[in-house]
Amino acid sequence: MVKDYVSIWDNCLSTIKRNVNTQSFKTWFEPIKPVRLDRNSLTIQVPNKFFYEWLEEHYVALLKMSIRQELGETGRLEYQILMRNGRQKKDNKYVVTKEPVATNATKKQNTPAPGGIDMGNIKNPFVIPGIKKLKVDPQLNARYTFDSFIEGDCNRLARSAGVAIAKQPGGTAFNPLVIFGDVGLGKTHLAQAIGNEVLTNSQNKTVIYVSSEKFTNQIIQSIKNNAVNDFVNFYQQVDVLIVDDIQFLANKQKTQEIFFHIFNQLHQHGKQIILTSDRPPKDLDGMEERLISRFKWGLSADLQAPDLETRMAILESKMFQEGLDIPQDVTEFICFNIKNNIRELEGVLISLVAQSSLNRREIDIELAKEVIKNFVSQMSKEITVEFIQSLVASHFDLPVEKLAGKTRKRSIVIARQLSMYLAKKLTNKSLKAIGENFGGRDHSTVIYSCKSVQDLMDTDIIFNDTVADLEKKIKMSLTEK
Repeated sequence: MVKDYVSIWDNCLSTIKRNVNTQSFKTWFEPIKPVRLDRNSLTIQVPNKFFYEWLEEHYVALLKMSIRQELGETGRLEYQILMRNGRQKKDNKYVVTKEPVATNATKKQNTPAPGGIDMGNIKNPFVIPGIKKLKVDPQLNARYTFDSFIEGDCNRLARSAGVAIAKQPGGTAFNPLVIFGDVGLGKTHLAQAIGNEVLTNSQNKTVIYVSSEKFTNQIIQSIKNNAVNDFVNFYQQVDVLIVDDIQFLANKQKTQEIFFHIFNQLHQHGKQIILTSDRPPKDLDGMEERLISRFKWGLSADLQAPDLETRMAILESKMFQEGLDIPQDVTEFICFNIKNNIRELEGVLISLVAQSSLNRREIDIELAKEVIKNFVSQMSKEITVEFIQSLVASHFDLPVEKLAGKTRKRSIVIARQLSMYLAKKLTNKSLKAIGENFGGRDHSTVIYSCKSVQDLMDTDIIFNDTVADLEKKIKMSLTEK
């Protein structure tokens, strides 16, 4: 039976899926569409040149293996890149068995602008009048690096694109890079990390970070001083331009007009543009359509709220940087309550240390509760024995009243003992009070149950994982808002 191109690509995807993680598969392989099969050559369509470059850099060996399994040793995989207007590049085919060669359509122009003005002869809008400055200050925070930007599923695409840009600013398909997301998720950190890495790799590059507010104020001053040409010429000489919070240029017609000309000049000459925003380009109200269309030229990558594991990693990284040692149960409590804002995580950490130092108090859950009240409008509910019983009974598919009964059936005994163990660990109830919730059992029964659960955890990996999952589920369920 002769296979068609769809089934061949489906088989390739099956091989690929076994060799990459779920998030990478969804990001880099699900958007690909098979187009045709010509003898031993399968053509696939990718959304843009960025996809092609990423696949070639990170997955070329895996693609070779999968296509040769289907088409033999002479099998080839070719790319068809979707253009912005929905058409395809028909003359630019890239073969994974060869080194990619840039065509006239994909080469970047890195030569200086004809008749370009020497930076030394242009007024620097960042220099305060009366203070001479010989070198352009990039306006970057040295602490914002890739090493201190914790990677997770919530930001992997944006961070990966940033790393690629830092290696080859202006030479990738994602120009401009638009990083968007809610406040406190690390947009400024990531954007500046790219700039810092560029300067580390190429000290002769000119990198400028500027907020949209400062950019607007500079334009106002240049208009007042009749120096708009100097202002534009300065920015057109920059190798990497980072503009933060681009949404604040909305409804500023003159600022948008000047930025439009700067953007065009930089992009045309292969200079890198990085923008941050609190929303994707298509949702930027009050922005000229010609600017929005240019923002869409490259890659728009969103930063999402970090999951629990990523929040824990971020907090631990901050603690390491500051030389802090905080109990694990306290860091977990913080991360369960601070969910959507990395800045708030940092704020809680600083406040916690300050309160501990000033008031000479030990850092514990009670102090963390007091501090977090200043950051969140609704604290997590108190964990109760009844809630633990309900969750454990649900997990073991048992009626909750069985946990307080007298039956000695092994499955019910284990569920009962586990409930007691979690109640002792996660609540402030006394052993006697816990026993009362399990049919009036005494404190010695609770102690015995806790020891039995601990012994089983030490010898049974699966049971140990079950206990950990239930504990996490209890905390997360009670902190949902």
